[in-house]
Amino acid sequence: MKVSVKHIRGLHFQGEGSTKVMTNMDASVTAGGTGRGTSPMELLLMTIAGCSGMDIVIILDKMQIKVQRFEASVEGERSSNHPRVFKDIEVVYKFWGESLPKDKLKRAVQLSMGKYCSVANMIDKAANLTYRIELNSIAL
Repeated sequence: MKVSVKHIRGLHFQGEGSTKVMTNMDASVTAGGTGRGTSPMELLLMTIAGCSGMDIVIILDKMQIKVQRFEASVEGERSSNHPRVFKDIEVVYKFWGESLPKDKLKRAVQLSMGKYCSVANMIDKAANLTYRIELNSIAL
């Protein structure tokens, strides 16, 4: 696996992987950037949700579970001292649908976070990574 990152201007960079899709990265205006991209630390949080989300979709499909809507939000707390790594990260998996089996939703998330998601398993070695599940806006 190989990616390239090109400096555009100021703190704005563009990353490109094998799909040739450009990902814009930049610092916020308050941090000296132009805000024309996602910060690298935000991208890191997104990759946890994206990686595990893909796993969960595949697992639920194999279980023949159809959800009406599926989202994940991720919140990370960073150290106040440099290098300001994430100390705590929480992922909230949100499912919507009729008569969804809670046990199967929990199992799909557990399999992803504990076994299949490379990103989550790597990050869990560096930060306290936790998750919770909501079904139709109610915590399970």
